[in-house]
Amino acid sequence: MSHKPRIAIIIGSTRDARFGAKPAEWIEEKARARGDWEVELVDLKDYDLPLFNEVASNAWAPSQDDRAVTWQKKIAGFDGYIFVTAEYNRSITGALKNALDQAYVEWNRKAFGIVSYGSVGGTRAAEHLRTIGIELQMASTRSAVHVGGSEFMKVHPLGGDPKPMSAIEDAIGGSAGAMLDELDWWTRATMAARQEAARKAA
Repeated sequence: MSHKPRIAIIIGSTRDARFGAKPAEWIEEKARARGDWEVELVDLKDYDLPLFNEVASNAWAPSQDDRAVTWQKKIAGFDGYIFVTAEYNRSITGALKNALDQAYVEWNRKAFGIVSYGSVGGTRAAEHLRTIGIELQMASTRSAVHVGGSEFMKVHPLGGDPKPMSAIEDAIGGSAGAMLDELDWWTRATMAARQEAARKAA
């Protein structure tokens, strides 16, 4: 393998009052602590993505909007992803769905894990994200981090006195470790497979 796996942690909410940066920074710290990945926090707020308005997915035609092309080039540089998403009306955020739609080939044959949050731990958003990932030809980890219920209220401002994420470590630390380990396996497996396919095509 020619390089360490490059993992993007993508903050999937862009609202001014969002909570997503907090769990994203928490999982970023855990991912960096492994020492065997290159990790980058990617914030959708930093990318002025329009609503998808291309003639087709870039699987079929090159994107014309420079903002979409910039986004495609950014995500193409990673080998795996951790999506941090809220649950909005039983699905992922509109901003994250739009970001996923703005690319196709750049997501293909790569792995992803999920950190989701909400009243029921963002589980419905996570399951929807997995089905989107299948269409994008991605591999999802079995394990995910779900921040919900009383744990969510401990760390979210809605609880009145938000604690740091470390306050709920006992509840979610194990699932975080499992998700990161699975993401490592799938990322390395897909990296090797992509490299072999490129070798055969050369």
